[in-house]
Amino acid sequence: MTDTFAPASAAPQHLPAGVPTELFVAGQWRVAENGARFGVENPATGEELATVADASPADGRAALDAAVAAQSDWADTSPRERAEILRSAWELTRERREELAWLMTAEMGKPLAEAREEVDYGGEFLRWFGEEAVRVGGRTQISPEGRLRIDVLKLPVGPSLFITPWNFPLAMATRKTAPALAAGCTVVLKPAAATPLTALAFGKILQDAGLPDGVVNIVPTSSSSALTAPLIQDRRLRKLSFTGSTQVGMRLLEEAAGNVLRTSMELGGSAPFIVFDDADLELAVNAAVQAKLRNMGEACTAANRFFVHESVICSFVEALAERFGRLRLGPGHEPGVDLGPLISARQRDEVHRLVSSAVAEGGKILTGGDLRPGPGYFYPPTVIGGADPFGAIMSEEIFGPVAAVASFSGEDEVVSMANSADVGLAGYVFTGDPARIQRLGRRLEVGMLGVNTGLISNAAAPFGGVKHSGLGREGGVEGIEEFLETVYVATPTA
Repeated sequence: MTDTFAPASAAPQHLPAGVPTELFVAGQWRVAENGARFGVENPATGEELATVADASPADGRAALDAAVAAQSDWADTSPRERAEILRSAWELTRERREELAWLMTAEMGKPLAEAREEVDYGGEFLRWFGEEAVRVGGRTQISPEGRLRIDVLKLPVGPSLFITPWNFPLAMATRKTAPALAAGCTVVLKPAAATPLTALAFGKILQDAGLPDGVVNIVPTSSSSALTAPLIQDRRLRKLSFTGSTQVGMRLLEEAAGNVLRTSMELGGSAPFIVFDDADLELAVNAAVQAKLRNMGEACTAANRFFVHESVICSFVEALAERFGRLRLGPGHEPGVDLGPLISARQRDEVHRLVSSAVAEGGKILTGGDLRPGPGYFYPPTVIGGADPFGAIMSEEIFGPVAAVASFSGEDEVVSMANSADVGLAGYVFTGDPARIQRLGRRLEVGMLGVNTGLISNAAAPFGGVKHSGLGREGGVEGIEEFLETVYVATPTA
């Protein structure tokens, strides 16, 4: 195992000049109503990177006021004009790739190479939904008895509130905002308190792309529920979209029910990673590294439960531990770093708790598994063999660089284990049997299934889950439907 850390001094200590740190409301950069600010921490050092304006409930109301005021004009804007603004925003995102990647690495910790990939991925939602803006349709037909002309219109839902997480600060903002803008909806965006800087930089891109004032408003805050709860109950709000934990999502759904809000919920995951005896093991190991360690494992689509056929498990686990043990841990800005820090000390300690529980339940650590003293919140890539398939580490979302591996003997057994979770966001299957692939696509209770690949997210594909993993879809042709109302107009034919 490689125990060498990149030096903490490689992590930036201060924010470059020109990065927005104020609220973005009605097209203006402004201080918080009460003048408050909160700190943004660099997880590679544990030190404060910057402070940003701390929006109060009054600031949240001002942001919704601006979105409501802009809604009518934005909905009346031609699809082509909306498309061109999104296209311009995509082009600016590409031009500012390094700036955005630097910010994400500084406030979230991921290595620069991964941050650049996120800029590319997040930008694709701007391009994709710019292209979808001009394809919003409807239909016209004559009623069966010939008495009515039936016109079905697709109209924007209206002002929308987005609550985004810290793990993909650009992609989560673009994945929600782009389809809303394409559909003609205005937006209030509340980014995670841990990673507001990337969202604010995205707001500057939208402003520079020519987005009219008030169409998108960004209000970072240190007290999310105090700001969002009054907005969710405001009768002028028409849509709520949240990405985060299942527990918080359930609470938000209860709040939204009081206002009968349209909701999209992208919630927790516990993705099974299943390797059959006929799998290409080298391909499966490579994909496991990708599916588990992307974003240091802090991803809802991360492989969370590894089930490997008993005839190949020894070879798989040995190869996976060897690959994990070669990876370099350190600040994401340091060249050659494979994994950065976790987002916080709390998250690091939670990951270690699950590792300790796995060992107590009979698992064996093959590499990693030790707490690092810091500075920063680092946890080494860890492989645990012989894990209890129903233990804590297989039942809870790990959100860290830990692969716990259990064996199985047959298809029915592994399907039952995989489907035992309350959540069903993503899954991964490795096999050379086409018939099995077709069966598992129907049998596994997940919203997305990767077959012989560890990377499934794409702007052109619908992202979302089943069971307690949420409601609705983001991305693909399905994504814009989340922001459109269906209106039926009846006209007599004679």
